[in-house]
Amino acid sequence: MARNVSGTREDHEGVASHEASASGWTLFAAVLMVFGGAMAIFEGIAALAKDDLFVSTRNYAFELSLTGWGWIHLILGIVILLAGCALFSGAMWARMIGILLAGLGALANFLWLPYYPFWSIVLVAINIFIIWALCAWPQREGRA
Repeated sequence: MARNVSGTREDHEGVASHEASASGWTLFAAVLMVFGGAMAIFEGIAALAKDDLFVSTRNYAFELSLTGWGWIHLILGIVILLAGCALFSGAMWARMIGILLAGLGALANFLWLPYYPFWSIVLVAINIFIIWALCAWPQREGRA
């Protein structure tokens, strides 16, 4: 606790400490973002390294080369992983960036569905849990 000039204690707990540290749901989302970002990085590397590993569907509306999808997943995965690390601080900007990136990650994996269905469904679910956890704001004490 800090003391001001008059010698009384200033209470730095409450809202200030709540904003300075991450809550349980934010920590949950941060862990999921780090894990989901790492999985997206591996997904991108697999698409870049082994183009013949994935089966592509004919006449897919969102057809892109596997190399293009690999770069998208690799870059998005790196950014999601870094945002997940920043989310451990509990900062509001990190929460907003996390929601945006999780939405982009869910969209990218939805569009990737024909190439690797199981992996895509798992990562879409992880990104939805991230969005939910970041939007679940803890109730403040004293609120009715």
